Amino acid sequence: MSDGDDFDRALEAVLVRTMPAVKSLIEAERLSGGASQETYRLTVETESGSELLALRRAPGGEDPEDLMGRPGLAVEAELMRVAAANGVPEPQVHYVLEPDDGLGPGFIMEWLEGEALGARIVRLPELAEVRPRLAEEYGRILARIHAIDLDATGLRSKLTENPTEQFVQQMWDRYQEYPTPQPMIDYAARWLLDNLPPPRPLTLVHNDFRNGNVMVDANGVVAVLDWETAQIGDPGRDLGWLCTASWRFGSDLPVGGFGTREQLLAGYEAESGIAVDPEEVRFWEVFGSYWWAVGCIGMAEHYRTGPDNSVERPAIGRRTSECQVDCVNLLLPGVVDLLIPDVPDERSDMPRIDELLESVSDFLRGEVMDETSGRTNFLARVAANSLGIVAREAAVGPQLQELERSLLTVVLNDGAADSASTSAAGNLVADRLSSSASESSVSESSVSELRWALVERLRDGSMPLDQPGLAEYLRASVVNQVAIDQPRYQGLATALS
Repeated sequence: MSDGDDFDRALEAVLVRTMPAVKSLIEAERLSGGASQETYRLTVETESGSELLALRRAPGGEDPEDLMGRPGLAVEAELMRVAAANGVPEPQVHYVLEPDDGLGPGFIMEWLEGEALGARIVRLPELAEVRPRLAEEYGRILARIHAIDLDATGLRSKLTENPTEQFVQQMWDRYQEYPTPQPMIDYAARWLLDNLPPPRPLTLVHNDFRNGNVMVDANGVVAVLDWETAQIGDPGRDLGWLCTASWRFGSDLPVGGFGTREQLLAGYEAESGIAVDPEEVRFWEVFGSYWWAVGCIGMAEHYRTGPDNSVERPAIGRRTSECQVDCVNLLLPGVVDLLIPDVPDERSDMPRIDELLESVSDFLRGEVMDETSGRTNFLARVAANSLGIVAREAAVGPQLQELERSLLTVVLNDGAADSASTSAAGNLVADRLSSSASESSVSESSVSELRWALVERLRDGSMPLDQPGLAEYLRASVVNQVAIDQPRYQGLATALS
């Protein structure tokens, strides 16, 4: 069921039936963000006046056809209840939606006041005093989550068990289902499988514990949110994910943009008595960028297949280059030069493509954002950012294609003679490259075909990770791509420093 009168009526009926104090629904406002699930702020009329509640619901209110190992919203609600009973700050869950409610999967919970936007947590002056304490507090909370007894709580049978090697391979397999060759993702997968940390006892893992999924206020943590990907796995996953560069929001501090790894691990050890090797955290940082690089592509694919075709999803899809540049910085640091955008021909007919894009972007950032609020205001900003990507792609994209062709030619020719065969799943150009090391045959192929040839060799293991020219290609292509997709991303500055 989509938003509208029918949605409001069905929601009001549920609220009145399941919460005796509620007399009516005044408003259900969908909030910005939440690309994977919907979140609503509910204003209800009660005996003592108006109050706020929150609704978390599946996109479009539709049952997902494939949870991909996720526990589902009913189990998510149960996880929040169990976590609260074990000392983890959580909102109270009031009601879990049933199929007969007509609203799809979801649950109604307590509305809590606090800040959950990661960028604001990093920058708000009113949080300045608490920020230096957050990393240690997060470490203590993670230790409590990892200590939850899976058997006593009945959670073991409701969650997917995902050992580290299986987790890496699972994400690699998922990415390979998408029709896009992204060589840095394949390189990262190979590196992770070659550098697995020593096995540890598997625990409950939140799996998305980061700045942006933890609500805070001036006193500290208010609530841990978004348990939708929880699983049983290596607890290092949560520690490394919290340190992943995507969640630093422009800050140099590695833990969520507000703390140090030392503070995080000190809090974890103080609560759990378990010392964590920093090298394990680094492994999981690499995994975090790899995992989110695949997740971003999945968002773009979900835009194409529905049910939520919002402007937010393809924009998130382009963020895969941010994650890939973080992998470059962790695994392949080195010198790289940015391409210089083409200067528009001032003699060309008016208006030029850059002028058209700029005019629409200015309209979205100006008139539309000035006249809107909430989710519409947020999506207008997202749309304007997408137009910026298009403009930069037009200015530098052709040069990047030629640079990639040149660098891929070097990589593929140097490796072709040493490769006995390519995967049976390879495409025609990969087969051709296996049988001939001729530079001319490589240069005649499109950049997309060359990328496919490269990823097939990375996948079947016929190309070593130290292949001559491979690191240079990955650095140059990924860094220049993120300059198109998000030139203000901190990882780009790191790559160029």
